[in-house]
Amino acid sequence: MKNLKRVGFLIMLMTFVISCATMKSNNAVSGKVDSIESGKDGYTAKISTDAKEVYFATISIVNLGGPQNYKQLKIGDVVSLKGEIWKTDDEKHIKVTEIVSVK
Repeated sequence: MKNLKRVGFLIMLMTFVISCATMKSNNAVSGKVDSIESGKDGYTAKISTDAKEVYFATISIVNLGGPQNYKQLKIGDVVSLKGEIWKTDDEKHIKVTEIVSVK
């Protein structure tokens, strides 16, 4: 009986860990910068993709790993970004961890 309880607890724990790990995803977003709003240690760029999706990209020195990776985007730039994507009720966001390209 003790072994059955231990196995049950282990299965519940593994399920919890896996579900928490899959709540947010690391993906890439590519599109055109429509607007930029300055913040305390970075800025938020509104990105429109070719698929007519809009993402709000949070770009900061801390999230990019230091000033050597930080770039100031401009309105009209076509960018490719990697990071952690999450959705609110009516908006999509990405916490940028890498600026892959800027054109």
